[in-house]
Amino acid sequence: MRPSPKLALALSLGAVALAGCGTAGARSGNRLPPASFVGSDDTAATEKYVIGALDQLNVFVWRNADLGGKVQVRPDGMITTPLIPDLQAAGKTPAQLADDIRVALTKYVDDPRVTVMVETFQGSFSQQIRVVGATEKPASLPYRANMTLLDAMIAVGGLSEYAAGDRARLIRHDRATGSQTEYDLKIARLLKKGDTKANVRLEPGDVIIIPESMF
Repeated sequence: MRPSPKLALALSLGAVALAGCGTAGARSGNRLPPASFVGSDDTAATEKYVIGALDQLNVFVWRNADLGGKVQVRPDGMITTPLIPDLQAAGKTPAQLADDIRVALTKYVDDPRVTVMVETFQGSFSQQIRVVGATEKPASLPYRANMTLLDAMIAVGGLSEYAAGDRARLIRHDRATGSQTEYDLKIARLLKKGDTKANVRLEPGDVIIIPESMF
């Protein structure tokens, strides 16, 4: 007995729904919009720089030069300066750290005026761009304002000989929601064919993963 037209339609829609469920978890092409090439009039980043472990700092105390000097942030995020054996530096902006040093020095100096300058930037992980996989020199790069994929690839020396650049991925963490999103990158198309549409804007904390070709 042949099914009624209504039953046939229901069976057809059910099959389509099941097919959709089978592919719902697959990673579809997820692309970022192209980035314009950085010009001299680009605006600075809206986020303030946060000091990270291994940053090289210059602490200046006005009229008390011997209380400051060059200091490197230790791996535990602490620094040591004259009269202050241990002070948390990582995770703070230079202005915040300067204020903390000022407060600590008030025990020894009247109205100390402190300035903190970052001389060598490493940054916290949340402000780094990490490039791993089939590149000439995988690295963690300090993020800078308006940084693009092209900037990052120049910094790491481009793709290695066996890189599958057009199968690369970018992992981006959303600090507001705690979720992460994966995007497709076309690095070979950008570097070897000069396709400017493949150049995308990066954000602090991005991770770029470049696989090797299977052939």
